Amino acid sequence: MKKLCILAGLAYLLGGISSAGAEAPQMIGEYGDWVAYYYRDKAGPVCYMASAPKKDEGKYTRRGDIYAVVTHRPSEKSFDVININAGYTYKTDAKVTIKIGAKTFDRLFTNGDKAWSVSEKVDKEIVEAMKKGSRMVVHGTSSKGTQTKDTYSLNGFSSAYKAITNKCKSSK
Repeated sequence: MKKLCILAGLAYLLGGISSAGAEAPQMIGEYGDWVAYYYRDKAGPVCYMASAPKKDEGKYTRRGDIYAVVTHRPSEKSFDVININAGYTYKTDAKVTIKIGAKTFDRLFTNGDKAWSVSEKVDKEIVEAMKKGSRMVVHGTSSKGTQTKDTYSLNGFSSAYKAITNKCKSSK
């Protein structure tokens, strides 16, 4: 059920697929707690994988869809782009941290309800940690000051990553 919510939320994330002249996303497969997708837009193939947290914590009354995404856009020479959707609007200049095992990543920026890493290098470091880890914990703060902690399983991450990389490998 949460996976269907992820797909619905990703339509927004991907910028209005139908209006961009792109086809609807097709599922490549489910891999543990991650789902891999593929679609083509005007520029070419786009492959991404997504997961919802196993546990979301915080003293909030209402929260939208929460998910993490890794995207490859070969036509833009863009790979391993990490995106966290918080399900709320982040506080302006909020600090978002991702913890995977003993590694903590805090070089992220926010815009609305989304957080991204500050560079391709940081994206690649996070992806490498995700491949080796078993869980990922994301801490954030909402515009109302509510602190949240979302715990994702990384079960199936490497297999889903391999699937999107193989599907979009022609340009990598």
